[in-house]
Amino acid sequence: MNKYQAEIKIKKLSDEIEIHNHNYYVNDAPTISDFEFDKLLEELIELEKQFPELILPTSPSQRVGGAVTKVFKSVKHTYPMLSLSNSYSTEDMIDFDRKVQEGLGLQPNDLFSSSSVNYVCELKFDGLSIGLTYKDGELVQAVTRGDGVQGDEVTVNVKTIKSIPLKLKGNFPSDFEIRGEIFMARNIFDQINKEREEIGEQALANPRNAASGTMKMQDSAVVASRKLDCFLYYLLGEDIPFKTHFENLNAAKSWGFKISKHSKLLNNINEVIDFIDYWDKERYKLPFDIDGIVIKVNDYKQQLQLGFTAKSPRWAIAYKFKAEQVSTELLEITYQVGRTGAITPVANLKPVALGGTVVKRASLHNADIIEKLDVRVGDVVFVEKGGEIIPKIIGVDFTKRKANSQPTNYISKCPECNTELKRVEGEANHFCPNDSACPPQVKGRLEHFASRKAMNIDSLGSETIDQLFKAELIKDIADLYELKKEQLLPLERMAEKSATNLLEGIEASKQVPFERVLYAIGIRHVGETTAKKIAKKVKSLEALIKLTKEQLLETDEVGEVIAISILDFFASEINRNMINRLKNAGLTLELTQEQQKAGSNKLNGFTFVISGVFNKHSRDQLKELIEFNGGKNSSSISSKTSYLLAGDNMGPEKLKKAQSLAIKIINEDDFEKMINE
Repeated sequence: MNKYQAEIKIKKLSDEIEIHNHNYYVNDAPTISDFEFDKLLEELIELEKQFPELILPTSPSQRVGGAVTKVFKSVKHTYPMLSLSNSYSTEDMIDFDRKVQEGLGLQPNDLFSSSSVNYVCELKFDGLSIGLTYKDGELVQAVTRGDGVQGDEVTVNVKTIKSIPLKLKGNFPSDFEIRGEIFMARNIFDQINKEREEIGEQALANPRNAASGTMKMQDSAVVASRKLDCFLYYLLGEDIPFKTHFENLNAAKSWGFKISKHSKLLNNINEVIDFIDYWDKERYKLPFDIDGIVIKVNDYKQQLQLGFTAKSPRWAIAYKFKAEQVSTELLEITYQVGRTGAITPVANLKPVALGGTVVKRASLHNADIIEKLDVRVGDVVFVEKGGEIIPKIIGVDFTKRKANSQPTNYISKCPECNTELKRVEGEANHFCPNDSACPPQVKGRLEHFASRKAMNIDSLGSETIDQLFKAELIKDIADLYELKKEQLLPLERMAEKSATNLLEGIEASKQVPFERVLYAIGIRHVGETTAKKIAKKVKSLEALIKLTKEQLLETDEVGEVIAISILDFFASEINRNMINRLKNAGLTLELTQEQQKAGSNKLNGFTFVISGVFNKHSRDQLKELIEFNGGKNSSSISSKTSYLLAGDNMGPEKLKKAQSLAIKIINEDDFEKMINE
């Protein structure tokens, strides 16, 4: 066979194999036997061995795996992969519907009537979120959720999942992303665990963790052997064909994607509640795990009008099924110390199966919860998984309490450094004030400092931090910038290359911008968003240190608790010395000249409320422009509102209130003139 004949044969075999793949893994309707399928695949692989130059990235042979990925590249999502708000009751769902109606300027309807808002209900698959990018009908990239802003590229491993098309059919957009959930079916999970037990290996914990762990395996052949599956449920792009979510799901199905047949378009919130009730009972009959139902507003224009909060869309919500409960004996209560010094009591339990895992420990949260539940060592307690993720104790079986039972006395001293614990009025947790020498606090702050959203220091994970701390090479974050290679090389598992990589990662972190450094140094209650707001306002760490409480309270996101926390942090001589050492090390402790020049104060003193749909900008982009130019955003109209920025289909109630308060109403063009003058 010559090359031309081989090319024709390879294409014919590839097309035929993919049709059979789709029929088996997507349609669940195989048209040939496994033996016949394997013969076709063997013939294709043999031909590709003879003519390796004819192997295409979309060849069915790529599903077999074999490529090894040593490092998974971090990739920024084109569209942030936000999480959903959770709900747990019918009342939550009715409240969600009310907020949607009000956000669209509509009067809430009777629960049973058809409304101008349609919802799509989807099963909430219990697996690993994935974003797939297709260009000209071919899969070019697969990225995990990660932290929502960026994730790991796992394209090679995803190609082994046979329900994910490598090449599309039909009339699809030239460039788009589709998101879904990679999962492991229960029968596959059980089969893998049976095989592991037979060879003396530890069983996998549950299908969700198994799917997640499999996706990060270096050998794609092992990934292929795990027989993962994937449902797709969300289309993103500039040129998607339809104006509603449900229509685009059906279109995606015609292109070759596996779309759940259980997704449903519903007319009102009562139908949504009925859908939830049905699957709460029927979910155990499915061949895979679900932990709830996802509800989405169907119309994209309405989604755009509703917009997003900082963490989640306002047009979607996840209903979480009530957690499974079991009872077991409480053997011991121990106490953990977090990086901020917060003490968390932990219940050590007699092992018990719960939600597919064996639970040995559960959170007791704080002293108030222990007192409220009257939890004691030796009690038989009721345990559930909060949101079906973190085990927690929810009650005590008092009928089984032992006669010699003694009340739990909450500890008064730190279990790690023996310092007297404190509790701030109004806060739930006790905490250890010895933040400069208490080992878990020191190591926790170092881990936070090196984390991806903070300084993102390569090669500095928890194990390395623990090793450096035990060797007494680091006692605070400033010590990192004084490490020398000759100090590192004698350490176990720290060869020349490892030491070089670590030092290069630390050196590179000096370029991290000021707002992330401010977040990284670990001021209590100052999160990522608050750090950005403060950095933009004060411009430098030196200026921040000089601020009074009253001046701090003038900054967005800074309330009484955060202001006091900032003042306490910089009042510490230890922290001031650490900051001086970071400054001498060359970290970025102020905004760059470009950042300081960026934006303006044109909107300083003005508060805006945004309502409606806009032609040139999204609502979030408008909010950013307002803040970028010194203005403030508000979600509700009051006498303090300066302008109502109104788009199409704005809420009539907001318009009515703005007019009654004589608030100036401007459109998108008016707003652009204000910031461009």
